[in-house]
Amino acid sequence: MSSRSRKKNRRFFFFIIVLAAAGFLIFSSASLGLLSRDGASYTKVVFNQLFTLLVGLVLLLIFRRWPYHYWLKVAPWLLIVASIMTLLVFVPGIGFASGGAHRWISLGSRTFQPSELLKFSLIIFLAAWLSKIRDRVTTWRSGFTPFLIFVGLVGALLIAQPDIGTFLVLLSASMAMFFVAGAKWRQLLVLGLITLIGLSLIIMFKPYVRERVLTFFYPDKKIESSAWQINQSLIAIGAGGPTGRGFGQSLQKFNYLPEPIGDSIFAVASEEFGLLGGGALVTAFTFFVIWGLRIAARAPDRFGQLLVVGFIVLMTTGAFINIASMLGLFPLTGIPLLFVSHGGSALLFSMLGAGVILNVARESRF
Repeated sequence: MSSRSRKKNRRFFFFIIVLAAAGFLIFSSASLGLLSRDGASYTKVVFNQLFTLLVGLVLLLIFRRWPYHYWLKVAPWLLIVASIMTLLVFVPGIGFASGGAHRWISLGSRTFQPSELLKFSLIIFLAAWLSKIRDRVTTWRSGFTPFLIFVGLVGALLIAQPDIGTFLVLLSASMAMFFVAGAKWRQLLVLGLITLIGLSLIIMFKPYVRERVLTFFYPDKKIESSAWQINQSLIAIGAGGPTGRGFGQSLQKFNYLPEPIGDSIFAVASEEFGLLGGGALVTAFTFFVIWGLRIAARAPDRFGQLLVVGFIVLMTTGAFINIASMLGLFPLTGIPLLFVSHGGSALLFSMLGAGVILNVARESRF
């Protein structure tokens, strides 16, 4: 790697650190909203997030130097372990349910969301498999059908929880990898048609999904119930104006915005930092995409290229869906905002994925 490439990769590393640090500051402010709701300890919540962030930084540093080719050896086994752990969320006494969703494993005073490991492992597995079959990607028998089976089985686990938002993000990343691997447009169109049919069936048979879609199209209806979150989010964003109320000065996070430290956190950030702050976050994630795709373009081999594409699309698609849903441009999904929202499992695996990306960049010869 040239000295110029080293400098660029070092800048990307510090960019991730700065983004994560800024996200923690936003989170610490949004957490104040918990104090007026259920007496939750602000110090405890913030400390837990800080601890998770520090563990994530350690993982980032480790896997930044961990040769990414090692993932080839464990790819299928990692996916099997992740699938089994995801099934455990349905086992009484092990799985932890909240709001009708079975997405967590109870670990005493903490919980773990195995779907985050499942996402991580599927990206690695698909990268290993697609790089192995190479030219056979374009065939329906050796490329399309196995791809559909792999993604379909993982999707079934996520839909059963239910976690439709995570499935959509993972599907986007998987299709991006399939495209980069050389899939034909006809194959992608068939996948798109299957996805459309599948989503239509989910909307028909999952009342809560249907309710969110209807709320997206008719946000002025049921303002006191299903449309409450999107309307309060728009109020918060509008109240921020060009420059915002100031750090810690959000009003909507107190008794108005549902999940101020979760999927509503972009609205809190926009209220406190205004259009400039919200725009800065969108710009940061856009740079993250561009930087990542440049790393993919100069990856030393197909496996590294597919890894980077998969993780970049996985991480940023969720961020942009979160932001779009808070702006009323996409139905609410409950997807956290990358590096900002509460969610220890998501933060840890985001940092781990960033470490893999940095290692691919580190081993690039260009």
